[in-house]
Amino acid sequence: MLQKNFSGYVFETGTDEAGRGCLAGPVTAAAVILPADFEHSFLNDSKQLSEKIRESLKPIIEENAVCFAVTHLHPDEIDEINILNASMKGMQECILKLKQIPEFIIVDGNRSLNAKLGLKNTFGKQFSATEIDLLKSIPNQSIIKGDSKFLSIAAASVLAKTYRDEFMNEIHKEFPMYNWKKNKGYPTKEHREAIRKYGTTKYHRMSFRLLPEQLELEFFEQ
Repeated sequence: MLQKNFSGYVFETGTDEAGRGCLAGPVTAAAVILPADFEHSFLNDSKQLSEKIRESLKPIIEENAVCFAVTHLHPDEIDEINILNASMKGMQECILKLKQIPEFIIVDGNRSLNAKLGLKNTFGKQFSATEIDLLKSIPNQSIIKGDSKFLSIAAASVLAKTYRDEFMNEIHKEFPMYNWKKNKGYPTKEHREAIRKYGTTKYHRMSFRLLPEQLELEFFEQ
């Protein structure tokens, strides 16, 4: 059973992201505050769940959560500030969108949510001084594999994954040759072969190694 609370605060939010390792599409973050009595036997780290179960959990989380928020950060911003900073910024943006200001934040991973606040970048949201101060004022704790330990982080992982999958299904219609409906932008052999054949799109992350480096060895007969 996943734990309901880490800090003891009533309005504790869990945050997580999906799509960090993809070659195309956004990195998607989510933040969720669950009521103290929330429980569900299926809820777990989204990576451990089937697509069918994730989709069934999505409306349950949305209907029962105290509040939740989801944010997409797109390839132009990822390329500018790097994927790690984009992942954290997405979660920061989600916190600012919540209807209830959290009393405590638990973050999946090993990095504080307050890291790299207020990055000056060309694309995406720019944080105001007030928003930065708010984020700094909320205590937070990073938890390695938190999505398999705490309900609110697991719920955030499910929302991040399902919302991102919906986005990838939509852009699949625009560029069906990459089969994003199936691979969701991850670096599968099929996806990379499509990049090799058709080139890149506006949805590809140009700062990523889209094709593996080819090492050619020449053998000479003695």
